[in-house]
Amino acid sequence: MSQTQAPAPQLLELEDIQGVILRDARLPFGAYLFARVDVAAHGREFLRRVADDVTTAAGWWEPSPSTLNVGISYQGFLALGLPRESLESFSEEFRQGMAARAEVIGDTGLSGPAHWAGGLGTPDIHLMLYLTAQDEGILSRLLDDARKAQADLTGVAEVYRQDVWVPPDLREHFGFRDAIGGVVVEGAGEVVGGEVVDSAGGGAPRPGHGPPIKAGEFILGYPDQTATLPPMPQPDVLGRNGTYAALRKLHQNVAAFRAFITASGKTAEEQELVAAKMVGRWRSGAPLALAPERDDPELGADPMRNNAFAYGDDPSGLRVPQGAHIRRINPRDSLEDTIADVKRHRIVRRGMAYGPRLPEGVADDGVDRGAAFLIMGASIARQFEFIQRTWINDGDFVGLGSEKDPLVGANDGTGTFTIPKKPIRRRVKGLPRFVTTRGGEYFFIPGIRALRWIAEAGT
Repeated sequence: MSQTQAPAPQLLELEDIQGVILRDARLPFGAYLFARVDVAAHGREFLRRVADDVTTAAGWWEPSPSTLNVGISYQGFLALGLPRESLESFSEEFRQGMAARAEVIGDTGLSGPAHWAGGLGTPDIHLMLYLTAQDEGILSRLLDDARKAQADLTGVAEVYRQDVWVPPDLREHFGFRDAIGGVVVEGAGEVVGGEVVDSAGGGAPRPGHGPPIKAGEFILGYPDQTATLPPMPQPDVLGRNGTYAALRKLHQNVAAFRAFITASGKTAEEQELVAAKMVGRWRSGAPLALAPERDDPELGADPMRNNAFAYGDDPSGLRVPQGAHIRRINPRDSLEDTIADVKRHRIVRRGMAYGPRLPEGVADDGVDRGAAFLIMGASIARQFEFIQRTWINDGDFVGLGSEKDPLVGANDGTGTFTIPKKPIRRRVKGLPRFVTTRGGEYFFIPGIRALRWIAEAGT
């Protein structure tokens, strides 16, 4: 069934859902603020003050000059004094926190929690404010407003700030066009001209995003792909219309990536082909599935074509290797014989870059740069952790043995990436770790009513 012929979905309570879940505003400037709550009453009062300013999903398809969204860690809920029965109703992964799950998700060695920045992953990270704005002046005012709301609350302390931005050319630090894919959440928006509005970024549905996925895969309180209600925090007012989020701060070793690609081919064309094979797209965003021989910037820039492909007609990976980054992150139709429903592992991702671009020709300037983003879903274990453990850091699910994702996998200098080719496949060896975790935490993104309920808890 096509996404434009979907049966009438259960309408979502958009005014109670935080906007970041359904809306990728792609505003050019942003910041994450992390705070510690030392006095429960002060933390609750802070949430009460900011609740009215939180961006909701109501009218998410309309442009906005800024957004404000709020997340709370398990340690934050403890510090806010939530009732014991509510604390125990959160998922086990959330209660443990990301640092305790480091081995599960591949955050080892230099990616381990001991190397994380700004207290991320420690018991001091309680509240997260995620702010985005169309210009730096608006962002500055948002930050000032947040700090004014906290100014007289001595029991709330800012711990860390991470500035982020969206490059004008929409390319991440390795040089590839970012944020092309997405999901359509059933019931998330209006019907325009008989078509379900696409919640990946606004406007009409884009080919390749697939049919709408049940809202319960991303927002608690609604049926999921199995027609059941996923477990949610209690009481209902706390869990309904909320979701779990994995915050990730990932450092990108751009100099190492460039050097590796340069050494992978004798000509610039050969080098770019290897880079494209590793990612599954050319740097322009053009997918190898549609442009297997050479880059097609016009295709890469066309949102109605650059995601309109599947893998069923490329089972051996001659066009898009089975181990390519985008094929691992979203296998689409290529795992239908082994996984009953790939849609059960889809995620909502909101990401921006941090740090300046590395100038061309510079070996390494020692500056920290990368991406900071939120990965959201109804189940940390089934969505974020499954993707990290199985699709990114294990090759067995596609018959590649110990091979990991060549771009973001936990490679250690001995990694291998297989490029199918006739008559003889090519194996690129010696993959180092191009992406290193610099921080993370699990947060819960409550509904607006839940924020107000939390603010009143214990008073």
